[in-house]
Amino acid sequence: MVVQIDDGIRILCRNLVISKKEAGFRWLIGSPFLPSLSIVSTIRCLHTLPSDPLSPHLPKESDEIRSLLPRGFEVIGVVIVHDKTDVKVEKIAGDAISAVRNFRKARYGNDNEDRVLIGAVLDLNNASGEGDVQFFVSRTGNSRNLEKVSTVVYEDQPEREVWEKGCIIRCELPLKLPVYYSLKNPTDVESAYVRAIEDVERKLRDPQVSFIIESQNKPSSGGPHPVILHGTQLILPEELPENAFIIESDEESLAKSLPCSYFFSETKDTTSITSFEEDADKLQVSIMFNRSRSSGGPAAPIAEYYPALGEAKLLVVNHKLEVLSYATKDLPLTRMISKLIIPGLVDQLHSLKKKFLPDLMIQHPLLRPYHFIPSGFLHPITVIYELSYGETEMKQVEVRKSLHLRLGLPFDRPLLRIANAINLSSSKDDTRDKSNLKGSYLLKDVHHGIPSSGVSGGHVSLVQGSYEYYHYLQDGYDDSGWGCAYRSLQTIISWFRQQHYTSIDVPSHREIQQALVEIGDKDPSFVGSREWIGAIELSFVLDKLLGVSCKVINVRSGAEVPEKCRELALHFETQGTPIMIGGGVLAYTLLGVDYNEVSGDCAFLILDPHYTGNEDLKKIVNGGWCGWKKAVDSKGKHFFLQNKFYNLLLPQRPNMV
Repeated sequence: MVVQIDDGIRILCRNLVISKKEAGFRWLIGSPFLPSLSIVSTIRCLHTLPSDPLSPHLPKESDEIRSLLPRGFEVIGVVIVHDKTDVKVEKIAGDAISAVRNFRKARYGNDNEDRVLIGAVLDLNNASGEGDVQFFVSRTGNSRNLEKVSTVVYEDQPEREVWEKGCIIRCELPLKLPVYYSLKNPTDVESAYVRAIEDVERKLRDPQVSFIIESQNKPSSGGPHPVILHGTQLILPEELPENAFIIESDEESLAKSLPCSYFFSETKDTTSITSFEEDADKLQVSIMFNRSRSSGGPAAPIAEYYPALGEAKLLVVNHKLEVLSYATKDLPLTRMISKLIIPGLVDQLHSLKKKFLPDLMIQHPLLRPYHFIPSGFLHPITVIYELSYGETEMKQVEVRKSLHLRLGLPFDRPLLRIANAINLSSSKDDTRDKSNLKGSYLLKDVHHGIPSSGVSGGHVSLVQGSYEYYHYLQDGYDDSGWGCAYRSLQTIISWFRQQHYTSIDVPSHREIQQALVEIGDKDPSFVGSREWIGAIELSFVLDKLLGVSCKVINVRSGAEVPEKCRELALHFETQGTPIMIGGGVLAYTLLGVDYNEVSGDCAFLILDPHYTGNEDLKKIVNGGWCGWKKAVDSKGKHFFLQNKFYNLLLPQRPNMV
């Protein structure tokens, strides 16, 4: 039975369906702290039954999504993309509802049975795009009792929807697990390790454990004081063990009723929320297993002795838990701890155990959780990496490829490397002086906000991602008159650093010269000289230092450069890297083109390395050191020299994850 309803689906994610060209199965992600029909992201189902590619393998999917999604976000629906014929859409929607109901039962138990579930269907035989997805909901989880949704709303400011009333909570817990096992029976180590994990779970729910909660957005002066909650405050009195004691001060009694919003300013401007890292309110939770709270009366210390029955060995297992959770700001702190943080830590502990157990006796895997917010995602995802392997080793590459596939990320750029991870460590750990870090004073992305090119009806193609602006006289080094190509190369290498293709430092002039000597292109006397280099030398250095290949375009004179606009536009749209233009004794960095294919009119977005002033963005833009240049300006002046040939160096984006 299907009825029509007016309740609207609210789509917050940028792309609802990861791929519109192949059949598949995607989980719809929402949150109990957002309206029930709000979709914040989609995650591809990777594990399906051999008998049916549209039926998920629930144990594998549940394990991986448990590790991936922070508590506070959950699976609320399924979208099935299919190419079947002669099958009613209601039947497919019913299958989707059944799949999400079974997943939630396996993942969350019976605590979420009252959740409205979403079943969505896209028929590839009749669909032209995302707008053809048909939505159904079930309020009972019954796949035969469906309601069709007539209204679908795409939110204009999804970041604000998620983070205006929500916050992120971070909890880090380093663990040292002592594992004792008999030398006569080494296989006992696995059961001993499992018991150690279970002991940590019990400690997290112990009445005497303490949780210290504080804001990571705390201003330099003032702000709310940290709040301390004890295990006894998280548990109903009738559920406390007989040996538990409760000594609750007035301050502790007040803490039980405080919401998360206690730590956040009510006057914060929420009209311009654009990103999680910069704008989201954040809490930090620290855990203390100290049992030294004073009891009601005197008590003698107790020591327990468990003698080994034979020769035994001690194995110490180190785990570092770091979980994130999402909550609405009006959620009480007690529920935040008991319903989000503790279950999140237990989830991650089980994920680590699953990865650690197979190699427990062979080697000790070095496992570490990292958090990422890939482009287009509104919320963080968590990945546990094995640090015993280098990031370029095939095992790690395959792990990242699988994650890119699940999250719908491109396969030609590194988005989930450790360098991409967000840093949510407490602000008090970030108070170190960063002024001495190389490159920290450089301007980034100076082309943002510059005036338009003046090309009528043109199509603008720009560099993709961030870069740093390198120019004459930086670092107190006088390269005026000869170092423009070196500076252009430094800007290009900074782009590869900013996009996390490499972690090497941006090389100095001397290091660039040394690289050319090492490959045999220059004599040793070249190091320390003031000799020019050109596009070909730049390609050699990029290949040696970064393993980046380059395409070179040769033109016989500056008059022919505009003829390459179509090819340059294609480069920016497919590769997105900055381009070096060298002609005569001058070199520039090209950041984009504005090209009208019909009229042939075009303009070039030039970043000029010949600038000699300080890092003053207004001065740079107003002075034309970064701006649109026409091949011939309104006064008839040619930007590119007519009597000089030009080489254009187009670095190719590495095809890697």
